[in-house]
Amino acid sequence: MSTISVLPSQIANWLSEQTRLSGIRFITEYPAVKKEIPLKRVTVAVGIGEMDIVDSFTANDEGVLVKNEYCRLANIKVKLAIHVPYSKGGATCHDVLTTIIDCLTFDTDLNVVESGCSGIKADRDTDAFVLDAYILMQADFCPADTTGLNFHCFLDKTLLCGSHIRDTVKHVTAEDKALWNAPLKMGTYIGTGAKSRSIKVGFKPTGVLLFCKSMPAAVADFEGSATTCYIAAATQAGGMPGLSISSDGFSISTASDVNGSKNLLNALGMTYIYIALKI
Repeated sequence: MSTISVLPSQIANWLSEQTRLSGIRFITEYPAVKKEIPLKRVTVAVGIGEMDIVDSFTANDEGVLVKNEYCRLANIKVKLAIHVPYSKGGATCHDVLTTIIDCLTFDTDLNVVESGCSGIKADRDTDAFVLDAYILMQADFCPADTTGLNFHCFLDKTLLCGSHIRDTVKHVTAEDKALWNAPLKMGTYIGTGAKSRSIKVGFKPTGVLLFCKSMPAAVADFEGSATTCYIAAATQAGGMPGLSISSDGFSISTASDVNGSKNLLNALGMTYIYIALKI
């Protein structure tokens, strides 16, 4: 069954759940549902008169209207056939229509732009007054997002390229875009002289490179046969002595000498620069 064909039943079901409309029977215009003869309670048949889905536009910072790539503006004309038993009087037809309009206006995010009705007529077959009415609604549908409506989503996003948007092979996610726009984080810290410390960057890096500002990568002490290193690198698989990846950044420490060399990654007062990779 096509998405549009089930629209009336989904709207009727939603209206049936509203407390203010309790006691009213909501049915669909098609397929036809048999009514009581004679009619004993108010019955409303719901149908779709017209549906028009057009491009939507949003003003940019300069006030120029820019076409939305995926969002669409839907104009939906809902048809209502309100059947009221003779005993309740013809005025009840207008009361029911007003309550339905109030529900759709104030209990949903749908934009009800117009409503109207014809004259009340009598149906001798069901002993009821009948009022034919319509409600014209507008709604923005953006398949990249969940519906912002406080209303059962009665328009499947596949009509609006939703299947394409949800296909992560064809279309990148918001997380993908954020990662591409900021694939790494650069920062600095001032050495405290402590033997160990942790630096938080807000994510678990895939790799970290750090070095001391204004210092060479290493300084050799030929008399003492020692080398002091001011640079280090690490990945999630491992790294140079004194540097390791943590869940939200990286940790540095004073490592034991290795073949006469030692690291100095937190010298007091020295400025260190780091590059933490996200990918």
